[in-house]
Amino acid sequence: QMHLVESGGGLVQPGGSLTLSCTTSGIIFSQDSVGWYRQAPGNQRELVAAIASDWSTNYADSVKDRFTISRDNAKNAVYLQMNRLKPEDTAVYYCHHRSFWGEDSWGQGTQVTVSS
Repeated sequence: QMHLVESGGGLVQPGGSLTLSCTTSGIIFSQDSVGWYRQAPGNQRELVAAIASDWSTNYADSVKDRFTISRDNAKNAVYLQMNRLKPEDTAVYYCHHRSFWGEDSWGQGTQVTVSS
């Protein structure tokens, strides 16, 4: 399994922005898929955004037009740019990687809190 480390979480006011980063211990191949998930207290983990093996992107309806996922294979990194943050975006955000042979890896999570 690949070791993933998220960073960039924190406390931000509503309407603010944050950029999450995910760095990996191994190589992200072009055919791999990567994504960000989040889990709020009492809720199940849900998909926020993902880049599939064909590099198509998928976003949860609640974050479309506000969040942008990107990847830099040369740096073995994945990013999530989050704009116009809302209190309901408060959650622990997890980086996910699926290799092209089907192996899943998760990061330990980073807390994002949106509050005034």
